[in-house]
Amino acid sequence: MVRPNLPKGLCVLCKGSRKLCGKERCPIIMKQQALIPMKKIDFSSNSLFGSSPPAFFVGHHNYPEVLVGPMVPPLVGKGIEVQVLDSPELWYGKQIEELVSYRTKLIRTAFRINVKKFQGSRILDSSQELAMAARPVDTEVKFEKEPRFRIIFDSHSQPMGPIGHVKRLHIAENPKVNQFIEKAVQDTDFKANLAVGYLYTRGLAISNIIRVLSAGLLGLKKNRRLIPTRWAITAADDIISKEIINKVKSFPEIDKYQIFSAKYLDNKFLILLLPKEWGFEQLETWSGGTSFNPHKEPVIVADAEFYKGRKTYASHVTGAYYAARLAVVEYLVKIKRQASAIVFREVSGGYIVPLGVWVIRETVRDAFGRPPKIFETLNSVLIEIARNFRTPLKSWIKKSAILDNMMKQKTLLDFFRRKTISHNA
Repeated sequence: MVRPNLPKGLCVLCKGSRKLCGKERCPIIMKQQALIPMKKIDFSSNSLFGSSPPAFFVGHHNYPEVLVGPMVPPLVGKGIEVQVLDSPELWYGKQIEELVSYRTKLIRTAFRINVKKFQGSRILDSSQELAMAARPVDTEVKFEKEPRFRIIFDSHSQPMGPIGHVKRLHIAENPKVNQFIEKAVQDTDFKANLAVGYLYTRGLAISNIIRVLSAGLLGLKKNRRLIPTRWAITAADDIISKEIINKVKSFPEIDKYQIFSAKYLDNKFLILLLPKEWGFEQLETWSGGTSFNPHKEPVIVADAEFYKGRKTYASHVTGAYYAARLAVVEYLVKIKRQASAIVFREVSGGYIVPLGVWVIRETVRDAFGRPPKIFETLNSVLIEIARNFRTPLKSWIKKSAILDNMMKQKTLLDFFRRKTISHNA
């Protein structure tokens, strides 16, 4: 994306060195550099043998007829060097170039199928076996033709590397399956939302839960279907966080304002917990030249919910909203307290390509791993917010439903306080 007031052929004029689009690094050069090692692989036989991390992807274009398939690297092994390729829980702290290199090592094997009518496909059966696996699985793939070398970036899911349409898929060993996943998959009377919650409480990583959910392996037998990966990510974050929120609402409220902070990949996060009943809001400022804002002026988006929750999709912040909300309620249930939470996120020029909502989930989790700053008054909190961001405080306040409610709506307690003061006077 480029700024509309700059001439056509901007990238040719820039050649990755003049930063004419406003980004600190050239995403085109970065993508090409990441693909160089893959282009050295000999695909002349249109075949590939490698250990899937395991990884499974369901596309959303042309839904319900979508491209589906496991992802397989040209690497063989059971160690961390293979597992890390599709495990966002292991990525936090890595730089953009390293993260992109993980994804370009995975060849996306794809075949087209209807998400609602997927029974009877031998290739899909093998793919689902891979999706259930607890560790890398040796896999042999025969492509219809040589894979295409390109990188696809998505705001919800991780970047996608080269893609090849699969002709045959063979699992070269018996996958080892986690006992809890096996139980959830075999129980065809287990509703999908309950199965997701069950797997989470048994300590399964979010990426593992998303994989089996997306592969159509959870839920009532008659309702099982493939779910596009980007939808499955949001669904898992939403289902799990709603279950935790129900617990959080039974806890006493915190008694002071608390601020947690973290910064990663030029994303600055500040999480404010307010001494108030449950509520959640995410505010995001996208600076000019970032992955979704090619213009000069920053853009602020926001979504919020109060005690009764949301009934509609958070269409402004989208999947990042649910990822951050999960991280927040994980902390609240850990300390057994209730609060309203506002996540402030300021995205600067160094975040040149989208990497998926795991960035939000893991950064907010990291913020809660350190002691908070404690404040007695809302005014002192607002001063701290203003001090930490380039975005003007008035811009945050203008967008925030929770701050607006706190500053304008008087509670019943405030009413009784005024009455007491008036009586004593």
